[in-house]
Amino acid sequence: MGMFKKLAVVIMAALLAVGLSAMPEKQVQAASKTEITVSAAASLQDSLDKIAVLYEKQHPDIDLVFNYGASGTLQKQIEQGAPADLFFSAGDKQMTALVNGGLVSDHKELLKNQLVLVVPSDSKASITAITQLTDKGFKKVAVGQPESVPAGQYAQQSLTAKKVWDKLQSKLVFAKDVRQVLSYVETGNADAGFVYKTDALTSGKVKIALTVGTHVHKAINYPVGIVKDSKHTAEAKAFYSYVQTKAASDIFTSYGFKLAE
Repeated sequence: MGMFKKLAVVIMAALLAVGLSAMPEKQVQAASKTEITVSAAASLQDSLDKIAVLYEKQHPDIDLVFNYGASGTLQKQIEQGAPADLFFSAGDKQMTALVNGGLVSDHKELLKNQLVLVVPSDSKASITAITQLTDKGFKKVAVGQPESVPAGQYAQQSLTAKKVWDKLQSKLVFAKDVRQVLSYVETGNADAGFVYKTDALTSGKVKIALTVGTHVHKAINYPVGIVKDSKHTAEAKAFYSYVQTKAASDIFTSYGFKLAE
């Protein structure tokens, strides 16, 4: 019996050794994925999440991590040194500030969007001009914080151009990003809200009441840029190039974005 016991111990030891040596290798594999952080405007979430699935399939060594929020908030984070490899803005202003501050190197206009006014899908309101938001039927109107949310800025420009921004102050509900505006309207916490056409198309709970004329606000451009402090410049450049390919463009346009000329 003693012989067998000895053998069993040897076999157990051998199995343990194999088991242990197999473990670190697995951890090494996981650790060898390069994490690329993409700070992106909230309105890009659906399209970028879909693009990421395709990209990670083709690049199993890359792990794309998205930080979605208002472009102005993301700009401030990058200025304060928060880790980011790429920045996708829903406005030129935020990108320009980072380029001028020497924080973004390569950058390019990628997409365009449209500002729309949405109402809950069961709303009876019919509206032909944004000036009608002063009507009694509209008690709460949701907009993004103009300081940090480009969609809020475009809404402010539009309402100011039509001379109703000041009149609407008591009705305005401010949101931290465009997705929060959408959810206020979806839940009926606001009777109307200013979002992008692309946001409106993602939701079955709202309908577009009006497309805001492009002459009353600045052009809605979406630039993308590489953050200079990126620790993975080559990988960041590769994804930067990928979002400009036809495969990515097709996904963006399927969500209602227009490609920048």
